[in-house]
Amino acid sequence: MAGTLYLVATPIGNMEDMTFRAVRVLKEADLIACEDTRTSRKLLDHFEIRTPTTSYHEFNKIEKAASLLHKLEEGADIALITDAGTPGISDPGEELVQMCYEDGINVTSIPGATASIVAVTSSGQKCRRFAFEAFLPKDKKNRRNVLEEMAAETRTLIVYEAPHHLKATLKELYDVLGDRSVTLCRELTKKFEEHRKTTLSEAIGYYEENEPRGEYVLVIAGRSRKEVEAEEIARFAHLSIPEHLQIYLEEGQDKKTAMKSVAKDRGLSKRDVYSALLAAGDAEEE
Repeated sequence: MAGTLYLVATPIGNMEDMTFRAVRVLKEADLIACEDTRTSRKLLDHFEIRTPTTSYHEFNKIEKAASLLHKLEEGADIALITDAGTPGISDPGEELVQMCYEDGINVTSIPGATASIVAVTSSGQKCRRFAFEAFLPKDKKNRRNVLEEMAAETRTLIVYEAPHHLKATLKELYDVLGDRSVTLCRELTKKFEEHRKTTLSEAIGYYEENEPRGEYVLVIAGRSRKEVEAEEIARFAHLSIPEHLQIYLEEGQDKKTAMKSVAKDRGLSKRDVYSALLAAGDAEEE
């Protein structure tokens, strides 16, 4: 029988957020794979966990995975933990999980703290629908592409940032997204936890005078749906309904679907579109 890979969430700052189940799984596992064994040792010692550890981090995640998979195949139960939070969420784990699935190894997640969820639920922003972007890409081209995608997103956006990059990131977000509502969550679950709900422009001004401290989660309001709908209407306002219809026909839509698309774009009923096409001689009488 093959073993199981356990993805164990650990506290993001407050030791009291460790769950009973997480402690039990770490004690019962045959091996704990840690993002940083020195950081994890503080947590493990605090809960008197004596299970052997090994390193599994960003720089050995592929080659080390082969060794861990072999142990799992032999029946060992392995727990994966990161320095803080849930493995796979902006931390090593995703690749190992994928390899376990390919190899038929059972994977289960032990829930616990995740900074993104803690931030969005306490941000005062809408949290029914949200998009998690984590840290923005370092590569300039990829970063720009992601920012442009974010600019069109109507869901609430969640971004991680380190203090020494915060000022530059706020300016980038303002330049691409415009002046959105944002909640800056700092040092979550720790002694100096702070939530600052403001706007991107005001946040830029604040941090010009106050040096950022601690790790940040930015929770940014999504684009207004009314604004998106208004832009869609404006985009086609200069076209007649037959011209508008022709755009979708040329994209490969059949006439019925194209009429629905035109109606949606212009805020009309399908009957209104049909009547306009009939008047223009582009629809047949029913």
